[in-house]
Amino acid sequence: MTAAPTPIAAPITQDVLTIPRKAPVGDRVNLVGLTRDGLREALIAAGTPEKQAKMRAGQIWQWIYQKGERDFGAMTNLAKSYRAQLDEAFEIAVPEVVSKQVSLDGTRKYLMRIAGGHEVEVVYIPEEDRGTLCISSQVGCTLTCSFCHTGTQKLVRNLTAGEIIGQVMVARDDLDEWPRPGEGSGERPRLISNIVLMGMGEPLYNFENVRDAMKIAMDGEGIAISRRRITLSTSGVVPEIARCATEIGCMLAVSFHGTTDEVRDRLVPINKKWNIATLLDALRVYPKASNSERITFEYVMLKGVNDSDEDARRLVKLIAGIPAKINLIPFNEWPGAPYERSDWARIERFADIIYKAGYASPIRTPRGEDIMAACGQLKSATERERKSRAEITAEAGLRG
Repeated sequence: MTAAPTPIAAPITQDVLTIPRKAPVGDRVNLVGLTRDGLREALIAAGTPEKQAKMRAGQIWQWIYQKGERDFGAMTNLAKSYRAQLDEAFEIAVPEVVSKQVSLDGTRKYLMRIAGGHEVEVVYIPEEDRGTLCISSQVGCTLTCSFCHTGTQKLVRNLTAGEIIGQVMVARDDLDEWPRPGEGSGERPRLISNIVLMGMGEPLYNFENVRDAMKIAMDGEGIAISRRRITLSTSGVVPEIARCATEIGCMLAVSFHGTTDEVRDRLVPINKKWNIATLLDALRVYPKASNSERITFEYVMLKGVNDSDEDARRLVKLIAGIPAKINLIPFNEWPGAPYERSDWARIERFADIIYKAGYASPIRTPRGEDIMAACGQLKSATERERKSRAEITAEAGLRG
């Protein structure tokens, strides 16, 4: 049985670190986020001979994604005149860090600014056997899940592929994870070994950009994170689920959270468009589902809402026939949240019912709560205080 997490001491955060923005760079094309083919085409358009373009693209790719280099002048296996030509036409730009906070448990939360002055949050969670980076796919979110802080921020726009993979690159900068001069790419332990698309936004509503960014992350001549160490979490955008397997190939997680349509309609409003039965039908034919690549069902534990023994038994029946594990998430409260976390004994009882039915049912230990970095708490600082408790409660369909 999983033990209750150790209580977190009084919140301690780092001071905000404001970093000035660089001056505009005109019409230079950003190479970050381009696919290999896109990079090759961009080089040809800028004057690289077509016969050389594939080789040059491979060289530049390795400098950017394997070595973390941002300065064309440092790409020493390219001719000096060619480096100058590249610098005229292109840039290597990533999001800027506006602030960084460090939790008592070592979790790091970054507020990153992207084009247009918009902000997204990114979280790094260090553990004994791995380091997980939780990244965002949209500014805000369109789904308005009532238990999620990000859901109280309206969708602003999709992130580009460059802005998505750029989050990984910036985190590697901060962790000093890029190979040092003279080092090979695998000589030091990986600090970012896993990526989860569980930050701000619904990844499957920004499919193409997420796909292209994750292909870059998986590329063996670059960041080189295994597809099985990348997990995409969706609230249930049914038409795009199969594409996740065939075009990305990463692991799949589903924000489930309710065992009846009545409850899930309230918690995850996308359920009104694709209900539980429709979602589960799509998961039963998911191309990559197997005992070795199980679908993760994420289930936030809300006191008196979805945490009864009956809910646990119903959940087991619903997912019958799907290779799966159930990840139980103690609700992470945020200012104005209309729900409470289930009691620990109730969570353990729920987990026990699932385990005895033959499914893994780990209870996720809350991380980074003291800096609002835990699951369901992400929201850009400029939007964090804009809604009152009454507004949030009304949107959740509850009585104030």
